[in-house]
Amino acid sequence: MNQPSPAIVAQNAVRRLPRWALLLLCIAYIVPGFVGRDPWRGADMTAYGYMLELAQGNTPWLDPLLVGLAPETDGLLPYWLGAWSMQLAPSWLSPEFAVRLPFMLLMALTLLSTWYGIYALARSSGAQPVAFAFGGEAQPADYARAMADGGLLALLACLGLAQPSHETTSYLTQLCCTAWIFYGLAAAPLHRILPLVSVLAGLAGMVLSGAPSLALLFALGGVVVCLCDPSTPEPDRARMRIFALGIAAMAAAAAVTAWGLDMWRWRLAWPQDNGKDWGSLARLLLWFTWPAWPLAFWTLWRWRKQILNRQLHRHLLLPLWFVLVSAVTALGTLPSDRALLLGLPALATLAAFALPTLRRSMSALIDWFTLLFFSVSAIAIWVIWISTQTGFPAKPAANVAKLARGFTPEFSALALAVALAASAAWCALVWWRTGRHRSAIWKSLVLPASGAALCWLLLTTLWMPMLDYARSDAPQMRKVAAAAGHPACMQMHGLERSQLAALQYHGKLRLVPLEGGNTACRWLVVAPQQPDKPVIAPPPDLTGWTLQHRIDRPTERGDILELYLPDAD
Repeated sequence: MNQPSPAIVAQNAVRRLPRWALLLLCIAYIVPGFVGRDPWRGADMTAYGYMLELAQGNTPWLDPLLVGLAPETDGLLPYWLGAWSMQLAPSWLSPEFAVRLPFMLLMALTLLSTWYGIYALARSSGAQPVAFAFGGEAQPADYARAMADGGLLALLACLGLAQPSHETTSYLTQLCCTAWIFYGLAAAPLHRILPLVSVLAGLAGMVLSGAPSLALLFALGGVVVCLCDPSTPEPDRARMRIFALGIAAMAAAAAVTAWGLDMWRWRLAWPQDNGKDWGSLARLLLWFTWPAWPLAFWTLWRWRKQILNRQLHRHLLLPLWFVLVSAVTALGTLPSDRALLLGLPALATLAAFALPTLRRSMSALIDWFTLLFFSVSAIAIWVIWISTQTGFPAKPAANVAKLARGFTPEFSALALAVALAASAAWCALVWWRTGRHRSAIWKSLVLPASGAALCWLLLTTLWMPMLDYARSDAPQMRKVAAAAGHPACMQMHGLERSQLAALQYHGKLRLVPLEGGNTACRWLVVAPQQPDKPVIAPPPDLTGWTLQHRIDRPTERGDILELYLPDAD
Protein backbone atom coordinates (compact mmCIF):
# COMPACT_ATOMS: atom_id res chain seq x y z
CA MET A 1 0.00 0.00 0.00
CA ASN A 2 1.37 3.38 -0.97
CA GLN A 3 1.47 5.83 1.92
CA PRO A 4 0.37 9.41 1.15
CA SER A 5 3.03 12.06 0.99
CA PRO A 6 3.47 14.05 4.23
CA ALA A 7 4.06 17.18 2.13
CA ILE A 8 1.03 19.45 1.98
CA VAL A 9 1.91 22.53 -0.07
CA ALA A 10 -0.37 25.10 -1.65
CA GLN A 11 0.54 27.01 -4.78
CA ASN A 12 0.98 30.28 -2.89
CA ALA A 13 3.71 28.63 -0.76
CA VAL A 14 6.04 28.08 -3.71
CA ARG A 15 6.56 31.71 -4.59
CA ARG A 16 9.84 32.40 -6.33
CA LEU A 17 12.83 33.50 -4.28
CA PRO A 18 14.11 36.58 -6.17
CA ARG A 19 16.98 35.48 -8.39
CA TRP A 20 18.93 38.67 -7.75
CA ALA A 21 18.77 38.08 -4.00
CA LEU A 22 19.91 34.46 -4.33
CA LEU A 23 22.72 35.46 -6.68
CA LEU A 24 23.95 38.23 -4.35
CA LEU A 25 23.86 35.81 -1.43
CA CYS A 26 25.99 33.29 -3.31
CA ILE A 27 28.48 35.98 -4.39
CA ALA A 28 28.68 37.32 -0.83
CA TYR A 29 29.46 33.79 0.36
CA ILE A 30 31.93 32.72 -2.35
CA VAL A 31 34.10 35.77 -3.01
CA PRO A 32 35.12 36.78 0.55
CA GLY A 33 37.83 34.46 1.81
CA PHE A 34 39.42 34.08 -1.60
CA VAL A 35 40.65 37.67 -1.89
CA GLY A 36 42.95 39.86 0.17
CA ARG A 37 44.94 37.20 2.01
CA ASP A 38 48.08 35.08 1.94
CA PRO A 39 47.86 31.30 1.64
CA TRP A 40 46.80 30.00 5.06
CA ARG A 41 48.91 27.51 6.96
CA GLY A 42 48.25 23.83 6.58
CA ALA A 43 46.64 22.30 3.52
CA ASP A 44 46.12 25.64 1.75
CA MET A 45 49.80 26.58 2.00
CA THR A 46 50.97 23.07 1.11
CA ALA A 47 48.82 22.95 -2.02
CA TYR A 48 50.09 26.35 -3.11
CA GLY A 49 53.68 25.17 -2.70
CA TYR A 50 53.16 22.26 -5.09
CA MET A 51 51.25 24.45 -7.54
CA LEU A 52 54.07 26.97 -7.60
CA GLU A 53 56.66 24.26 -8.20
CA LEU A 54 54.62 22.90 -11.12
CA ALA A 55 54.00 26.33 -12.63
CA GLN A 56 57.71 27.19 -12.49
CA GLY A 57 58.69 23.88 -14.07
CA ASN A 58 60.69 22.70 -11.05
CA THR A 59 58.97 19.31 -10.76
CA PRO A 60 57.30 16.73 -13.05
CA TRP A 61 53.56 17.09 -13.64
CA LEU A 62 52.83 13.44 -12.93
CA ASP A 63 55.07 13.23 -9.88
CA PRO A 64 55.19 16.64 -8.16
CA LEU A 65 57.75 17.09 -5.41
CA LEU A 66 58.32 19.80 -2.83
CA VAL A 67 61.92 19.75 -1.56
CA GLY A 68 62.01 16.08 -2.53
CA LEU A 69 58.72 15.19 -0.80
CA ALA A 70 55.65 13.86 -2.61
CA PRO A 71 52.20 15.19 -1.63
CA GLU A 72 50.42 13.58 1.29
CA THR A 73 47.24 13.38 -0.79
CA ASP A 74 47.15 11.32 -3.97
CA GLY A 75 45.10 13.65 -6.16
CA LEU A 76 46.92 15.62 -8.85
CA LEU A 77 43.99 17.56 -10.34
CA PRO A 78 43.97 20.40 -7.75
CA TYR A 79 47.69 21.04 -8.28
CA TRP A 80 47.23 21.03 -12.04
CA LEU A 81 44.34 23.50 -11.84
CA GLY A 82 46.31 25.92 -9.71
CA ALA A 83 49.48 25.63 -11.80
CA TRP A 84 47.61 26.08 -15.10
CA SER A 85 45.84 29.12 -13.69
CA MET A 86 49.15 30.69 -12.67
CA GLN A 87 50.63 30.05 -16.09
CA LEU A 88 47.62 31.48 -17.95
CA ALA A 89 47.04 34.47 -15.66
CA PRO A 90 48.23 37.92 -16.78
CA SER A 91 51.42 39.25 -15.22
CA TRP A 92 49.59 41.90 -13.18
CA LEU A 93 47.62 39.23 -11.29
CA SER A 94 49.39 37.91 -8.19
CA PRO A 95 50.14 34.16 -8.28
CA GLU A 96 48.43 33.48 -4.94
CA PHE A 97 45.18 34.98 -6.25
CA ALA A 98 45.50 33.39 -9.68
CA VAL A 99 45.46 29.89 -8.18
CA ARG A 100 42.18 30.66 -6.46
CA LEU A 101 40.25 31.53 -9.62
CA PRO A 102 39.49 27.92 -10.65
CA PHE A 103 38.53 27.07 -7.08
CA MET A 104 36.10 29.98 -6.95
CA LEU A 105 34.56 28.51 -10.10
CA LEU A 106 34.45 25.05 -8.47
CA MET A 107 32.57 26.46 -5.49
CA ALA A 108 30.08 28.18 -7.80
CA LEU A 109 29.59 24.93 -9.72
CA THR A 110 29.02 23.10 -6.44
CA LEU A 111 26.16 25.42 -5.53
CA LEU A 112 24.72 25.25 -9.06
CA SER A 113 24.88 21.45 -9.22
CA THR A 114 23.29 21.14 -5.79
CA TRP A 115 20.40 23.40 -6.82
CA TYR A 116 19.70 21.46 -9.99
CA GLY A 117 20.09 18.13 -8.20
CA ILE A 118 17.47 19.07 -5.62
CA TYR A 119 15.25 20.45 -8.37
CA ALA A 120 15.41 17.12 -10.23
CA LEU A 121 14.62 15.09 -7.10
CA ALA A 122 11.71 17.34 -6.21
CA ARG A 123 10.25 16.77 -9.70
CA SER A 124 10.05 12.99 -9.11
CA SER A 125 6.58 11.59 -8.48
CA GLY A 126 7.47 10.23 -5.05
CA ALA A 127 8.40 13.69 -3.78
CA GLN A 128 5.23 15.48 -4.90
CA PRO A 129 2.91 17.02 -2.31
CA VAL A 130 -0.60 15.77 -1.69
CA ALA A 131 -3.12 16.69 -4.39
CA PHE A 132 -6.02 18.75 -3.07
CA ALA A 133 -9.59 17.65 -3.71
CA PHE A 134 -10.53 20.91 -5.43
CA GLY A 135 -7.11 21.88 -6.78
CA GLY A 136 -4.76 24.59 -5.57
CA GLU A 137 -1.82 22.34 -4.70
CA ALA A 138 1.67 23.39 -5.77
CA GLN A 139 2.52 22.78 -9.41
CA PRO A 140 5.48 20.37 -9.90
CA ALA A 141 7.86 22.85 -11.53
CA ASP A 142 7.11 25.62 -9.02
CA TYR A 143 7.34 23.18 -6.12
CA ALA A 144 10.69 21.83 -7.33
CA ARG A 145 12.10 25.33 -7.77
CA ALA A 146 11.07 26.36 -4.26
CA MET A 147 12.56 23.16 -2.80
CA ALA A 148 15.81 23.75 -4.67
CA ASP A 149 15.96 27.29 -3.32
CA GLY A 150 15.46 25.98 0.20
CA GLY A 151 18.11 23.27 -0.24
CA LEU A 152 20.66 25.76 -1.52
CA LEU A 153 19.95 27.99 1.49
CA ALA A 154 20.42 24.98 3.77
CA LEU A 155 23.81 24.26 2.18
CA LEU A 156 24.99 27.86 2.59
CA ALA A 157 23.86 27.80 6.22
CA CYS A 158 26.04 24.80 7.15
CA LEU A 159 28.73 26.07 9.52
CA GLY A 160 31.34 23.58 8.35
CA LEU A 161 31.22 24.70 4.73
CA ALA A 162 32.83 28.13 5.18
CA GLN A 163 36.56 27.51 5.58
CA PRO A 164 37.12 24.31 3.51
CA SER A 165 35.19 25.78 0.58
CA HIS A 166 37.63 28.71 0.41
CA GLU A 167 40.88 26.73 0.38
CA THR A 168 42.74 25.68 -2.76
CA THR A 169 42.89 22.02 -1.84
CA SER A 170 41.71 18.68 -3.15
CA TYR A 171 38.78 18.77 -0.73
CA LEU A 172 37.04 21.56 -2.65
CA THR A 173 37.68 19.68 -5.89
CA GLN A 174 36.17 16.54 -4.38
CA LEU A 175 33.18 18.52 -3.13
CA CYS A 176 32.45 19.88 -6.60
CA CYS A 177 32.86 16.46 -8.23
CA THR A 178 30.57 14.91 -5.61
CA ALA A 179 27.94 17.53 -6.46
CA TRP A 180 28.32 16.64 -10.15
CA ILE A 181 27.76 12.95 -9.45
CA PHE A 182 24.82 13.80 -7.21
CA TYR A 183 23.22 15.96 -9.89
CA GLY A 184 23.77 13.35 -12.62
CA LEU A 185 22.12 10.60 -10.61
CA ALA A 186 19.27 12.87 -9.49
CA ALA A 187 18.50 14.16 -13.00
CA ALA A 188 18.68 10.79 -14.76
CA PRO A 189 14.87 10.50 -15.23
CA LEU A 190 14.61 14.03 -16.66
CA HIS A 191 17.44 14.17 -19.20
CA ARG A 192 19.38 11.72 -21.33
CA ILE A 193 22.87 13.10 -22.06
CA LEU A 194 23.70 15.74 -19.46
CA PRO A 195 23.37 13.42 -16.42
CA LEU A 196 25.77 10.91 -18.00
CA VAL A 197 28.26 13.66 -18.81
CA SER A 198 27.96 15.04 -15.27
CA VAL A 199 28.54 11.64 -13.65
CA LEU A 200 31.47 10.92 -15.95
CA ALA A 201 33.10 14.26 -15.15
CA GLY A 202 32.45 13.77 -11.44
CA LEU A 203 33.93 10.26 -11.36
CA ALA A 204 37.01 11.35 -13.31
CA GLY A 205 37.46 14.37 -11.07
CA MET A 206 37.11 12.29 -7.90
CA VAL A 207 39.73 9.82 -9.11
CA LEU A 208 42.17 12.57 -10.09
CA SER A 209 41.50 14.33 -6.77
CA GLY A 210 42.52 11.30 -4.73
CA ALA A 211 39.12 9.83 -3.75
CA PRO A 212 38.51 6.82 -6.06
CA SER A 213 36.87 4.71 -3.35
CA LEU A 214 34.27 7.38 -2.62
CA ALA A 215 33.64 7.82 -6.33
CA LEU A 216 33.03 4.09 -6.68
CA LEU A 217 30.68 3.98 -3.67
CA PHE A 218 28.66 6.98 -4.83
CA ALA A 219 28.30 5.49 -8.31
CA LEU A 220 27.31 2.01 -7.14
CA GLY A 221 24.73 3.49 -4.79
CA GLY A 222 23.38 5.50 -7.69
CA VAL A 223 23.04 2.33 -9.75
CA VAL A 224 20.91 0.76 -7.02
CA VAL A 225 18.72 3.87 -6.80
CA CYS A 226 18.17 3.92 -10.55
CA LEU A 227 17.15 0.26 -10.57
CA CYS A 228 15.02 0.20 -7.43
CA ASP A 229 13.18 3.53 -7.43
CA PRO A 230 9.46 2.67 -7.22
CA SER A 231 8.43 6.09 -8.53
CA THR A 232 9.96 5.48 -11.96
CA PRO A 233 7.15 5.17 -14.54
CA GLU A 234 7.00 1.87 -16.38
CA PRO A 235 7.85 3.37 -19.81
CA ASP A 236 11.06 4.84 -18.33
CA ARG A 237 12.31 1.71 -16.55
CA ALA A 238 14.14 0.38 -19.62
CA ARG A 239 15.95 3.70 -20.07
CA MET A 240 16.88 3.78 -16.37
CA ARG A 241 18.32 0.27 -16.65
CA ILE A 242 20.47 1.41 -19.57
CA PHE A 243 21.52 4.48 -17.57
CA ALA A 244 22.43 2.29 -14.59
CA LEU A 245 24.49 0.05 -16.88
CA GLY A 246 26.32 3.10 -18.19
CA ILE A 247 27.06 4.31 -14.64
CA ALA A 248 28.36 0.86 -13.70
CA ALA A 249 30.66 0.88 -16.72
CA MET A 250 31.93 4.35 -15.78
CA ALA A 251 32.56 3.20 -12.21
CA ALA A 252 34.54 0.22 -13.49
CA ALA A 253 36.58 2.50 -15.76
CA ALA A 254 37.23 4.85 -12.84
CA ALA A 255 38.41 1.93 -10.70
CA VAL A 256 40.79 0.74 -13.44
CA THR A 257 42.11 4.28 -13.93
CA ALA A 258 42.76 4.66 -10.20
CA TRP A 259 44.56 1.32 -10.18
CA GLY A 260 46.67 2.36 -13.17
CA LEU A 261 47.62 5.61 -11.42
CA ASP A 262 48.34 3.72 -8.18
CA MET A 263 45.77 5.72 -6.22
CA TRP A 264 44.15 2.92 -4.25
CA ARG A 265 45.04 3.32 -0.60
CA TRP A 266 43.49 1.60 2.43
CA ARG A 267 43.23 4.36 5.02
CA LEU A 268 40.18 3.27 7.02
CA ALA A 269 40.73 2.57 10.70
CA TRP A 270 38.79 2.67 13.95
CA PRO A 271 38.55 6.17 15.38
CA GLN A 272 40.73 5.19 18.34
CA ASP A 273 43.49 4.17 15.93
CA ASN A 274 43.44 7.65 14.38
CA GLY A 275 43.69 9.41 17.72
CA LYS A 276 39.98 10.28 17.81
CA ASP A 277 37.39 9.77 20.48
CA TRP A 278 33.68 9.33 20.01
CA GLY A 279 32.90 12.52 21.91
CA SER A 280 34.93 14.74 19.58
CA LEU A 281 33.42 13.04 16.55
CA ALA A 282 29.92 13.64 17.88
CA ARG A 283 30.68 17.31 18.47
CA LEU A 284 32.07 17.57 14.95
CA LEU A 285 28.92 16.06 13.47
CA LEU A 286 26.74 18.42 15.49
CA TRP A 287 28.39 21.74 14.66
CA PHE A 288 29.85 21.01 11.22
CA THR A 289 26.49 20.10 9.69
CA TRP A 290 24.37 22.59 11.65
CA PRO A 291 21.57 23.53 10.91
CA ALA A 292 20.98 20.95 8.16
CA TRP A 293 21.14 17.84 10.33
CA PRO A 294 18.07 18.54 12.53
CA LEU A 295 16.01 19.22 9.42
CA ALA A 296 17.38 16.07 7.75
CA PHE A 297 16.31 13.99 10.75
CA TRP A 298 12.91 15.65 10.64
CA THR A 299 12.59 14.65 6.99
CA LEU A 300 13.32 11.01 7.78
CA TRP A 301 10.84 11.11 10.66
CA ARG A 302 8.01 12.62 8.63
CA TRP A 303 8.61 10.24 5.72
CA ARG A 304 9.04 7.24 8.03
CA LYS A 305 5.85 5.52 6.86
CA GLN A 306 7.14 5.43 3.31
CA ILE A 307 10.52 4.18 4.51
CA LEU A 308 9.06 1.47 6.74
CA ASN A 309 6.85 0.30 3.86
CA ARG A 310 9.96 0.11 1.65
CA GLN A 311 8.83 2.98 -0.52
CA LEU A 312 12.39 4.25 -0.83
CA HIS A 313 11.89 6.92 -3.43
CA ARG A 314 14.92 8.49 -5.06
CA HIS A 315 14.45 11.86 -3.31
CA LEU A 316 15.14 10.09 0.00
CA LEU A 317 17.36 7.15 -0.93
CA LEU A 318 19.89 9.00 -3.08
CA PRO A 319 20.83 11.81 -0.62
CA LEU A 320 20.68 9.40 2.29
CA TRP A 321 23.26 7.17 0.60
CA PHE A 322 25.62 10.09 -0.01
CA VAL A 323 25.28 11.23 3.61
CA LEU A 324 25.93 7.76 5.03
CA VAL A 325 29.01 7.21 2.88
CA SER A 326 30.46 10.56 3.92
CA ALA A 327 29.65 10.03 7.61
CA VAL A 328 31.23 6.57 7.71
CA THR A 329 34.29 7.88 5.90
CA ALA A 330 34.57 10.72 8.42
CA LEU A 331 34.59 8.20 11.26
CA GLY A 332 37.46 6.19 9.82
CA THR A 333 39.73 8.71 8.07
CA LEU A 334 41.69 11.88 8.72
CA PRO A 335 40.85 14.70 8.57
CA SER A 336 37.28 13.91 9.57
CA ASP A 337 35.81 17.31 8.77
CA ARG A 338 37.07 17.22 5.18
CA ALA A 339 35.48 13.80 4.63
CA LEU A 340 32.23 15.05 6.15
CA LEU A 341 32.34 18.02 3.79
CA LEU A 342 31.39 15.82 0.83
CA GLY A 343 28.06 14.92 2.41
CA LEU A 344 26.85 18.49 2.86
CA PRO A 345 25.05 18.83 -0.53
CA ALA A 346 23.10 15.63 0.10
CA LEU A 347 22.39 16.60 3.70
CA ALA A 348 21.07 19.95 2.51
CA THR A 349 18.81 18.03 0.12
CA LEU A 350 17.31 16.02 2.97
CA ALA A 351 16.92 19.25 4.94
CA ALA A 352 15.00 20.80 2.04
CA PHE A 353 12.39 18.03 2.10
CA ALA A 354 11.63 18.90 5.73
CA LEU A 355 10.34 22.34 4.70
CA PRO A 356 6.87 21.20 3.46
CA THR A 357 6.28 19.40 6.76
CA LEU A 358 7.49 21.99 9.29
CA ARG A 359 4.99 23.20 11.84
CA ARG A 360 4.67 26.93 12.38
CA SER A 361 6.06 26.65 15.92
CA MET A 362 9.20 24.88 14.69
CA SER A 363 9.67 27.43 11.93
CA ALA A 364 9.39 30.24 14.48
CA LEU A 365 11.92 28.50 16.74
CA ILE A 366 14.42 28.28 13.88
CA ASP A 367 13.91 31.96 13.09
CA TRP A 368 14.37 33.21 16.63
CA PHE A 369 17.36 31.03 17.38
CA THR A 370 19.03 32.04 14.13
CA LEU A 371 18.25 35.69 14.66
CA LEU A 372 19.78 35.71 18.13
CA PHE A 373 22.80 33.58 17.25
CA PHE A 374 23.94 35.43 14.15
CA SER A 375 23.01 38.89 15.44
CA VAL A 376 25.05 38.36 18.61
CA SER A 377 27.92 36.95 16.53
CA ALA A 378 27.86 39.93 14.16
CA ILE A 379 27.77 42.40 17.06
CA ALA A 380 30.74 40.64 18.67
CA ILE A 381 32.73 40.87 15.42
CA TRP A 382 31.95 44.59 15.18
CA VAL A 383 32.81 45.29 18.84
CA ILE A 384 36.19 43.55 18.61
CA TRP A 385 37.02 45.35 15.37
CA ILE A 386 36.07 48.76 16.83
CA SER A 387 38.15 47.98 19.89
CA THR A 388 41.26 47.20 17.83
CA GLN A 389 40.77 50.38 15.80
CA THR A 390 39.93 52.83 18.61
CA GLY A 391 41.00 51.15 21.85
CA PHE A 392 37.45 51.27 23.23
CA PRO A 393 36.35 49.06 24.80
CA ALA A 394 39.83 48.22 25.96
CA LYS A 395 39.54 44.54 26.89
CA PRO A 396 38.91 43.08 23.39
CA ALA A 397 41.91 44.95 21.98
CA ALA A 398 44.05 43.72 24.89
CA ASN A 399 42.96 40.14 24.22
CA VAL A 400 43.85 40.47 20.53
CA ALA A 401 47.27 41.90 21.42
CA LYS A 402 47.84 38.98 23.81
CA LEU A 403 46.76 36.28 21.37
CA ALA A 404 48.43 37.79 18.28
CA ARG A 405 51.73 39.22 19.48
CA GLY A 406 53.10 41.88 17.19
CA PHE A 407 49.89 42.39 15.25
CA THR A 408 49.28 45.97 14.05
CA PRO A 409 45.63 46.78 13.25
CA GLU A 410 44.94 47.96 9.71
CA PHE A 411 42.09 50.09 8.41
CA SER A 412 40.45 49.54 5.03
CA ALA A 413 37.71 51.87 3.83
CA LEU A 414 36.58 49.28 1.28
CA ALA A 415 36.30 46.53 3.90
CA LEU A 416 34.34 48.86 6.17
CA ALA A 417 31.96 49.81 3.37
CA VAL A 418 31.29 46.18 2.46
CA ALA A 419 30.76 45.25 6.12
CA LEU A 420 28.35 48.15 6.64
CA ALA A 421 26.40 47.20 3.52
CA ALA A 422 26.18 43.56 4.65
CA SER A 423 25.04 44.55 8.14
CA ALA A 424 22.39 46.87 6.71
CA ALA A 425 21.19 44.07 4.43
CA TRP A 426 20.91 41.76 7.46
CA CYS A 427 18.81 44.32 9.33
CA ALA A 428 16.55 44.76 6.30
CA LEU A 429 16.20 40.97 5.97
CA VAL A 430 15.26 40.62 9.64
CA TRP A 431 12.67 43.36 9.18
CA TRP A 432 11.27 41.52 6.15
CA ARG A 433 11.22 38.15 7.92
CA THR A 434 9.39 39.49 10.95
CA GLY A 435 6.71 40.90 8.66
CA ARG A 436 3.77 39.03 7.20
CA HIS A 437 5.67 36.76 4.84
CA ARG A 438 4.59 33.34 6.04
CA SER A 439 3.65 31.65 2.81
CA ALA A 440 7.00 30.97 1.12
CA ILE A 441 8.18 27.42 1.77
CA TRP A 442 11.86 28.44 1.90
CA LYS A 443 11.31 31.21 4.46
CA SER A 444 12.69 29.21 7.42
CA LEU A 445 16.14 28.94 5.86
CA VAL A 446 16.56 32.54 4.72
CA LEU A 447 17.89 33.75 8.07
CA PRO A 448 20.28 30.79 8.65
CA ALA A 449 21.85 31.12 5.19
CA SER A 450 22.03 34.90 5.30
CA GLY A 451 23.38 34.90 8.85
CA ALA A 452 26.14 32.47 7.92
CA ALA A 453 27.02 34.59 4.89
CA LEU A 454 26.96 37.77 7.00
CA CYS A 455 29.33 36.46 9.66
CA TRP A 456 31.67 34.96 7.07
CA LEU A 457 31.72 38.25 5.16
CA LEU A 458 32.38 40.28 8.33
CA LEU A 459 35.20 37.96 9.32
CA THR A 460 36.82 38.17 5.89
CA THR A 461 36.53 41.96 5.65
CA LEU A 462 36.81 43.56 9.09
CA TRP A 463 38.87 40.74 10.57
CA MET A 464 40.88 39.78 7.51
CA PRO A 465 44.15 41.41 8.71
CA MET A 466 43.81 39.59 12.05
CA LEU A 467 42.83 36.31 10.43
CA ASP A 468 45.64 36.56 7.92
CA TYR A 469 48.14 37.28 10.69
CA ALA A 470 46.92 34.32 12.73
CA ARG A 471 46.30 31.83 9.92
CA SER A 472 49.30 32.67 7.72
CA ASP A 473 52.88 31.52 8.19
CA ALA A 474 54.16 34.86 6.86
CA PRO A 475 55.14 36.52 10.20
CA GLN A 476 57.23 33.56 11.36
CA MET A 477 58.84 32.76 8.02
CA ARG A 478 59.81 36.36 7.33
CA LYS A 479 61.41 36.53 10.76
CA VAL A 480 63.36 33.37 9.96
CA ALA A 481 64.67 34.86 6.71
CA ALA A 482 65.48 38.18 8.36
CA ALA A 483 67.30 36.54 11.29
CA ALA A 484 69.52 34.66 8.84
CA GLY A 485 70.19 37.78 6.77
CA HIS A 486 67.99 36.71 3.84
CA PRO A 487 70.31 34.02 2.47
CA ALA A 488 69.73 32.44 -0.93
CA CYS A 489 69.30 28.95 0.52
CA MET A 490 69.05 26.99 3.75
CA GLN A 491 69.45 23.42 4.81
CA MET A 492 66.46 22.02 6.64
CA HIS A 493 65.37 19.06 8.76
CA GLY A 494 62.06 17.94 10.22
CA LEU A 495 59.86 20.56 8.58
CA GLU A 496 56.30 19.81 7.53
CA ARG A 497 55.29 20.30 3.93
CA SER A 498 53.35 23.46 4.75
CA GLN A 499 56.43 24.89 6.51
CA LEU A 500 58.60 24.07 3.52
CA ALA A 501 56.17 25.80 1.16
CA ALA A 502 55.86 28.80 3.49
CA LEU A 503 59.63 29.24 3.84
CA GLN A 504 60.10 29.13 0.10
CA TYR A 505 57.21 31.51 -0.57
CA HIS A 506 57.38 34.01 2.30
CA GLY A 507 61.09 33.74 3.02
CA LYS A 508 62.20 33.61 -0.64
CA LEU A 509 64.51 30.73 0.25
CA ARG A 510 65.69 27.64 -1.59
CA LEU A 511 65.63 24.70 0.79
CA VAL A 512 67.78 21.59 0.62
CA PRO A 513 67.71 18.56 2.95
CA LEU A 514 70.38 18.39 5.65
CA GLU A 515 71.20 14.85 4.56
CA GLY A 516 72.28 16.19 1.17
CA GLY A 517 75.40 17.72 2.68
CA ASN A 518 75.13 20.98 0.72
CA THR A 519 77.87 23.07 2.33
CA ALA A 520 77.04 26.05 0.12
CA CYS A 521 74.00 26.68 2.35
CA ARG A 522 75.48 27.79 5.67
CA TRP A 523 72.26 28.09 7.64
CA LEU A 524 70.24 25.13 8.97
CA VAL A 525 66.58 25.42 9.98
CA VAL A 526 65.17 22.69 12.23
CA ALA A 527 61.66 22.07 13.52
CA PRO A 528 62.01 20.49 17.00
CA GLN A 529 59.77 17.52 17.61
CA GLN A 530 56.54 18.46 19.40
CA PRO A 531 55.00 15.95 21.85
CA ASP A 532 51.52 16.24 20.32
CA LYS A 533 52.63 15.86 16.69
CA PRO A 534 53.62 12.76 14.71
CA VAL A 535 57.31 12.16 14.13
CA ILE A 536 58.28 13.48 10.69
CA ALA A 537 61.96 12.55 10.81
CA PRO A 538 64.37 11.22 13.46
CA PRO A 539 66.29 13.87 15.42
CA PRO A 540 69.26 15.17 13.41
CA ASP A 541 72.88 14.89 14.46
CA LEU A 542 73.68 18.50 15.30
CA THR A 543 77.29 17.91 16.20
CA GLY A 544 79.26 20.81 14.80
CA TRP A 545 76.24 23.14 14.72
CA THR A 546 75.51 26.05 17.07
CA LEU A 547 72.00 27.31 17.83
CA GLN A 548 71.63 30.95 16.81
CA HIS A 549 67.91 31.75 16.96
CA ARG A 550 64.62 30.25 18.17
CA ILE A 551 61.66 31.79 16.37
CA ASP A 552 58.07 30.91 17.26
CA ARG A 553 54.75 31.75 15.64
CA PRO A 554 53.20 34.92 17.10
CA THR A 555 49.91 33.14 17.73
CA GLU A 556 51.32 29.76 18.86
CA ARG A 557 54.38 29.80 21.10
CA GLY A 558 54.91 26.05 20.85
CA ASP A 559 55.42 26.16 17.08
CA ILE A 560 59.16 26.87 16.97
CA LEU A 561 61.84 26.89 14.29
CA GLU A 562 65.50 26.80 15.25
CA LEU A 563 68.31 28.33 13.20
CA TYR A 564 71.84 26.89 13.34
CA LEU A 565 75.25 27.83 11.96
CA PRO A 566 78.34 25.59 11.73
CA ASP A 567 80.70 25.87 14.72
CA ALA A 568 83.42 27.35 12.54
CA ASP A 569 81.19 30.41 12.03
